[in-house]
Amino acid sequence: MKQYLDEYVTYLEEVKRLSRSTIESYRADLNGFIEYAADREVTHPRDVNRTVLGLYLGRLRQQGKAASSQLRCTASLRSFFQYLVRQSVIGQDPTQLLDRPKPERKPPQALTIEQVDKLLSAPDSDTPQGARDRAMLELLYASGIKVSELVSLSIHDLNMEMRFLRCAVPGGKERILPISQIAAQSVAYYMRDMRSQLIRDAEVEALFLNSLGTRLTRQGFWKIIKKYGKLAEIDEEITPHTLRHSFAIHLLQNGADLRSVQEMLGHSALSTTGMYQSTKKSMKEVYDHYHPRS
Repeated sequence: MKQYLDEYVTYLEEVKRLSRSTIESYRADLNGFIEYAADREVTHPRDVNRTVLGLYLGRLRQQGKAASSQLRCTASLRSFFQYLVRQSVIGQDPTQLLDRPKPERKPPQALTIEQVDKLLSAPDSDTPQGARDRAMLELLYASGIKVSELVSLSIHDLNMEMRFLRCAVPGGKERILPISQIAAQSVAYYMRDMRSQLIRDAEVEALFLNSLGTRLTRQGFWKIIKKYGKLAEIDEEITPHTLRHSFAIHLLQNGADLRSVQEMLGHSALSTTGMYQSTKKSMKEVYDHYHPRS
């Protein structure tokens, strides 16, 4: 099968024009399979069947290969044999009935409550930018909204007295979310005392403004949260989604029911919110808290 692999690599280079690193990944995946098949005296593509492929992928699992590596190898095999079908080397694609490995679902990364406190306290609220940044961080952690929803907020989307915000979602729908008193105070202070110093055009209704007086972007907020992660001396990687994860996990840790958290996050399926349950409490924490003799 080596001959066909060389022809396939040439096809990837000259026709598909894939990057060198991508081609090398394909080659490595397919070389591994070809060597495995040769050890079982399967040397021509027409002799490859679902059993041989399944045994090889099973071997990858036994070797402890990550699910992402298994998925990539499966994709490499599919692409190779589909190419051989198009070239009339084989009449049927043996990968058609292969089971797809399930992608690895890593538990969401969240901050501790102490880390959240340090992060939210990092901005200097005595400056317009700092007050804006504090309000944004507080609002993210208080509501669990996505960063795209955060930067899309307008001044009419918040009610500070009743402590709620209106969040638009695709399809013309919206959800009304409660926010904490601290978040409401931070946003009210920014709107009352600091936002006017960022405004260039009085007609702009965007809540959070950049230095040009226009709506802050997702990319702009990404830089902001990275900056305060460093100032707060938090070693973990922090992204805008980190506060959303922290919001959900901390609610569940404090006894919130899963259905309410699902509604607040805007998940259409309860199973999506369920990923936060795996990080709700450690087994030892549950045991120590509930066992009568712990």
